[in-house]
Amino acid sequence: MASNATQRLESISRHLTPGYEKSQRPKFELEDHPVDAVRSLKVAVIGAGISGVTAGVLLPAKVPGVDLTIFEKNADVGGTWIENIYPGVRCDIPANVYQSSFSPNTQWTEEFAQGPEIRAYWQKVAAKHDVYKYIQFGKKIQQATWNSSAAQWVLNIQDVKSQETIEARFDILVTAIGRFNAWKLPDYPGINEYEGHLRHSSNWDPNFDPRGKTLAVIGNGASGVQVVPELQKVVKHLDHYARSPTWIAGSFAGHERKAEPMLFSAEQLEEFQDPEKYLQYRKGIEATYWRRFAALFKDSKENRTAREEFKTIMGKRLSEKPELLDEIVPDFSPHCRRLTPGPGYLEALGKKNVSFIRTPIKRFTKTGIETVDGVHRPVDAVICSTGANIDYATPFSIISGPLDLSKAWKTDGEFGFPYSYLGVATPGFPNLFFIHGPNTSGASGTLPNSVENQVTYIARLLRKISGEGYKSLAPKKEAADDFVEFCDAFFPKTVLSENCSSWANGGVPGGRIHGLWPGSAAHVNFIRRSPRWEDFDYELSKENRSQNRFAYWGNGWTTKQLQLDSDLTGYLKVPEKVDLRDLHESWWEF
Repeated sequence: MASNATQRLESISRHLTPGYEKSQRPKFELEDHPVDAVRSLKVAVIGAGISGVTAGVLLPAKVPGVDLTIFEKNADVGGTWIENIYPGVRCDIPANVYQSSFSPNTQWTEEFAQGPEIRAYWQKVAAKHDVYKYIQFGKKIQQATWNSSAAQWVLNIQDVKSQETIEARFDILVTAIGRFNAWKLPDYPGINEYEGHLRHSSNWDPNFDPRGKTLAVIGNGASGVQVVPELQKVVKHLDHYARSPTWIAGSFAGHERKAEPMLFSAEQLEEFQDPEKYLQYRKGIEATYWRRFAALFKDSKENRTAREEFKTIMGKRLSEKPELLDEIVPDFSPHCRRLTPGPGYLEALGKKNVSFIRTPIKRFTKTGIETVDGVHRPVDAVICSTGANIDYATPFSIISGPLDLSKAWKTDGEFGFPYSYLGVATPGFPNLFFIHGPNTSGASGTLPNSVENQVTYIARLLRKISGEGYKSLAPKKEAADDFVEFCDAFFPKTVLSENCSSWANGGVPGGRIHGLWPGSAAHVNFIRRSPRWEDFDYELSKENRSQNRFAYWGNGWTTKQLQLDSDLTGYLKVPEKVDLRDLHESWWEF
């Protein structure tokens, strides 16, 4: 009987897989380990800003046996809040929604926290959760190369101080380098000949004293809008060059944003120490950020309402120079480029010591700036608030086979845009994952929530690799192609596709949108709740000699069963505490 059954199975196998021969595979033998025994993964995370710190907290908690190293070029954690120290730098959304869900701060000094307080908060989170032990500071990645035979990423790591370079190997590479990491000066003719003080706002010189000087500020993005009102108060004269008009919004928190610090009262801070009251306060503010999505669509009631509200707000703030309103109000819709409340910005433009200049810059001279109309304006210093490299091409070479993402993702590269699968991975680059990669975050919700969800998704992928006998996984090309096709169908329905220059389109008006997810924040969180495993290609580990996909099942035991003091009935709870939606869903209970 057994012999006949075996013959029938082999006959069926030959029918399902033509040419299949049992002798082609080594004899299968059980591996002697529990099913939940995992191989340790060496994971490198690049960057210790908000994303890197969050990865440092969540990956060790969510991925058993992870061997984590975080590389950071600066001397401490904080990312953009370490590097941006220009006057007026602060959070343009309430600090209470710019914090982790698992480590809230009840004692923010003011509603829109200044840079140093935000930096201190994230450093405190890193210390509280023991993230510092994973971080190597003063280390800059020069190149990452995929070694396919070893199934490892080979990193060339430069010490910032000594300039010495070492090589290290990792099973997994996670980039957490931020969106605005690579600031850049504009390439105007003659800029290198200018003899005055020249700086990018993201490279502010703390020893520079602007008091009594004649200054130029180029750019009206987030940093330009923040630095102009601070400099206006102390300079002799300020020339503000703005190539494009911009929308200045009201507060996203639901009330009017003021120019002066919006301090929390002692009574509020005391009330926030009640966990339930503070939770309700946070939920009330954060909910407004999840309800903003409708305004993203063309000709929507919400977008039309926003246009009228913002124009009214801007008119009030420009009361001293009402003639500027027509110059500043854009012809593109609100949300085409990132909105900023900009308290004090429009008021500063109305002051007598500020000139608002829309005429394009022709060139720099040794003493100042000349515009295309021939007017030359001498200045003692120029502050360029001209943004960062926003094409998403990686700032260092990431190489797999013939492709280098630092080149392939540029507009003149092999792909011509940041080609990805769900913004977290890309075909042909196994075991490479992005936090805040292209098309990753929805145009609603909050940044910390987005980061936490991205790290959680990556953790699921890592558990798949370490727990099921794989050495690598990478998204299939057809899956990435379908994602790109979905993006290209979605974004033309939104105001993001209008003729404005923004970080979402890489600074190319009307260009391909790669800065945002094709949907809301709730939409992307729903999709990332569980990976589509069928969208990936896998390679089994070399240790799996039989190449049987179920070899990781081991010897039939679980680790908990072999531990005499373990709880094998964690699923049993007081009935009132049982949530049927979550019953038997927690991977760590087994």
